[in-house]
Amino acid sequence: MSTQRGIVIGGGAFAGLALALALRQGFGDTTPIIVADPALATRPSRDPRASAIVAACRRLFEALDVWGDVAAEAQPILDMVVTDSQLADATRPVFLTFGGEVAPGEPFAHMVENRRLIDALATRAEASGITLRAAAVTTFETRSDGIAVRLSSGETIEAALLVAADGARSKLRERAGIATHGWEYDQSGIVVTVGHERDHEGRAEEHFLPAGPFAILPLMGRRSSLVWTEKRHEAARIVALPADEFQRELEMRFGLKLGEVRALDAPRAFPLGYFVARSFVAPRLALVGDAAHVIHPIAGQGLNMGLKDIAALAECVVDAARLGIDPGQADVLERYQRWRRFDTMAMGVATNTLNMLFSNESTLLRSVRDIGLGLVDRLPPLKSAFIRQAAGLAGEVPRLLRGEAL
Repeated sequence: MSTQRGIVIGGGAFAGLALALALRQGFGDTTPIIVADPALATRPSRDPRASAIVAACRRLFEALDVWGDVAAEAQPILDMVVTDSQLADATRPVFLTFGGEVAPGEPFAHMVENRRLIDALATRAEASGITLRAAAVTTFETRSDGIAVRLSSGETIEAALLVAADGARSKLRERAGIATHGWEYDQSGIVVTVGHERDHEGRAEEHFLPAGPFAILPLMGRRSSLVWTEKRHEAARIVALPADEFQRELEMRFGLKLGEVRALDAPRAFPLGYFVARSFVAPRLALVGDAAHVIHPIAGQGLNMGLKDIAALAECVVDAARLGIDPGQADVLERYQRWRRFDTMAMGVATNTLNMLFSNESTLLRSVRDIGLGLVDRLPPLKSAFIRQAAGLAGEVPRLLRGEAL
């Protein structure tokens, strides 16, 4: 492969760092890869959250030689149960259960603490010769043969491609003039890590309550990560409560099945919304992750969709470069957009529908959805298809998500 102009990635979280490693693997040492993000100055990471890494994305991290750095601290999800009830109900009947494997010995997902994975990605990136800049991309100028990218440090980089991996409020997307369509939900997600007396045994639970899902996701040790959906005003009230009053709200939803439960960090509320960029590409620019799309967390797929983006984009630009084609060329980026746009829209429709069906007080809808969940629970082939979809293994899967190197 001939020497190429550099590729600049604006954004140094999961998507940006994973993309940098994928491109380094595909291009070898011939192409400079630069990741620019002011947050790279804060290391080690202080992100208190945890994320579900589905099987396809775990395979990606294995292909990038990162998974071994976090595997010992990754909690496999061994099974999952879905319940549906009112908050005050004395019991929460189980309507749907999923086995936790997509193949013998391969869990469909693992829970990993964000800070551990981000630090592992950054360390591996530095060891691979990727340039990390603790600066923001401020401006860029597109030409027919490349793109001039200026950083907040004053440095200007001549590149073949700029990738916007700078999150839901992407400045790079705005500067490219790419509009978004979508809406805000009248919901916030409360995130908090809890400890409990008894072991969760690798079980994830999703309680559908009228305000939205209350997800209990297992972490290593007797800990779990909660993603707790409430109406926005109620979420703001709950996170502002004194510790003893917050404890009562927590116990009311969590229950006592794992014994005494307590918050291990301060709860935080994040407003929820749905949006998709009208285009995932512009001249010499590609959007990935939250810069391209944000969905409801009801299916736990947001991060994993971003990792699918980077697997598809890396494959498109590396394949092009191996054929002697400019990796920032319009038809190369259009291939990436075609690959990812349909899946993104389909997931958006699915999460919107699920949120509409489950986040409400309707007795009729509750009866209908409970019957539907019960039917699915009795159809093993359908459950297996759901698991493969949730694990990111359905449809046209990029090589990295199959665990294959570029």
